[in-house]
Amino acid sequence: MSEETVFDVAIVGAGTMGMAAGAFLAQQGKKTLVIDTFDPPHANGSHHGDTRLIRHAYGEGRHYVRLVLRAQQLWEDLEKQTGYKVFDKTGVIGLGPEDSPFLLESIAAANSYGLPLEILSSGAIQDRWPGFTVPEHFIGCFEAQAGVLYSENAIRAYKKLALENGIHYVPNTPVQHINIQDGKRVKISTAQGVFYAEKVIVTAGAWAKKLLPDLQLPIQPTRKAVGWFEAPEMYNADQFPGFFVEGPEMMFYGFPSIDGAGVKVGRSDGGQPIDPDEQTQNFGQYEFDEGDLRRFLDLYMPEASGELKQGKTCLYTVSDDHNFIIDHHPDNERVIFACGFTGHGFKFGSVMGEVLSQLAIDGHTEFDIAPFSLNRFKL
Repeated sequence: MSEETVFDVAIVGAGTMGMAAGAFLAQQGKKTLVIDTFDPPHANGSHHGDTRLIRHAYGEGRHYVRLVLRAQQLWEDLEKQTGYKVFDKTGVIGLGPEDSPFLLESIAAANSYGLPLEILSSGAIQDRWPGFTVPEHFIGCFEAQAGVLYSENAIRAYKKLALENGIHYVPNTPVQHINIQDGKRVKISTAQGVFYAEKVIVTAGAWAKKLLPDLQLPIQPTRKAVGWFEAPEMYNADQFPGFFVEGPEMMFYGFPSIDGAGVKVGRSDGGQPIDPDEQTQNFGQYEFDEGDLRRFLDLYMPEASGELKQGKTCLYTVSDDHNFIIDHHPDNERVIFACGFTGHGFKFGSVMGEVLSQLAIDGHTEFDIAPFSLNRFKL
């Protein structure tokens, strides 16, 4: 084999993290292969459905804050570089009981990093946004600088950058096997042929466990439902923020109505374990697809519980401790994997592209990713 046929880095999985990593590597002159079972953006994984929230005072843990602040900067840079609309500063409010561990961690994260975070009573929330119905014992944590990411546009933008900078893009090509035993290079087998690379980044989302079976990754692909509901003007994006609500044994999130699309609502917890190869767009197969969403709206946002305009399903890939998994393969440092983004990972896609490119080029990253090591599950 000639050296011309060996890539510096191959990326298996060209969704949120993979496409961003491809763009970062290509911009640095690396000979980069990006390969995917589909042709992102698409509706078979975790990035479709138009929008995602980005928050900074991070209730999932303070160790995420530096990453998400860098992600915010990179998303805004991406918008300027490509002309794609990527971010809208709608603000994001979190609602929950005043003793909510999630909200208390959000407040602690804001205090640790000097982030602007407004704490509101239930009455103040309803005065500012009459579309909410808030229990008296709830508080709100409002981030005016946070907002909405346009997820499919973001992938299109990174795809544009990656292609303009010369990636070798191979869509609609499932990877059958990644041979990690050769210490000199890694072999990637597909039905369309074989590829070789000095380094491989596996960002295959719900398929990561199948592609790296020897690792027994502690992740579970999970089917989730999301719906868009007809709502009056007070829920429009120029008047209403993104939101999440922690209620009794449940967590929901949502978006204002953008360009008349309706209020979008999803449930963060729950969901049905699924084989990703069997995932289909079958919103409505279960009563609770719409039922859970409507019960939430009826309780907390009753005037937004209008006609269902559309419903979709997507995949969460949930790790056992609901934190990311980012590491080198224990048997071959040339193989890097990132998975288990657990329904809150999209906002980090930009910085994950930077992190993964640094790991591939330098073997390490400037960010602290020790909390995301696979070894934590063996302790």
